[in-house]
Amino acid sequence: MSLEQLIEQCKKNDTQAQSQIYKLFASKLFSICLKYSRNYAEAEDNLQDAYVTIFKKIDQFKGKGSFEGWLKRITINTALQRYRSVGVYDIINEDQIEGSVSIEIDDDEMNLDFLLKIIQELPDRYRLVFNLYALDDYSHKEISKMLDISVGTSKSNLARARLILKDKIEEYKANLNSQSL
Repeated sequence: MSLEQLIEQCKKNDTQAQSQIYKLFASKLFSICLKYSRNYAEAEDNLQDAYVTIFKKIDQFKGKGSFEGWLKRITINTALQRYRSVGVYDIINEDQIEGSVSIEIDDDEMNLDFLLKIIQELPDRYRLVFNLYALDDYSHKEISKMLDISVGTSKSNLARARLILKDKIEEYKANLNSQSL
């Protein structure tokens, strides 16, 4: 069955088609959930919630644009929804934002699990903005609308996330260097 046929069957609440859609996209959507969650269990909850929303709103997908892109947007919004009501953002004046922070990552020294772990350890407000900006290519203007924060707050939270990540990466590298001596 083609993707278009599966989507049409899902619109008719066909559970077999829903299962197929789940199997086709679960790993990609779960990786998105992991980026926006504090831990594995929370990512599983976010994935479950995303699929509930996807199947509730599948009638709204009109075939314009990619289905996978539509799924990703719902998944990101589902994960973000968990934090919107909690008010996890610092409101900052734009003149308080420090200069840009660059992070040097040597692929030979750094593994993906470590990077995911330190991103998940970021405070919610920093993790969400970092992921949206650095990993999913949203602009600060788009982030401000998605999270209902100012552009300045988005920029500030990104700068702080980068500082925290930079410190953790430098600490990791220092530990590696001391172990190799």
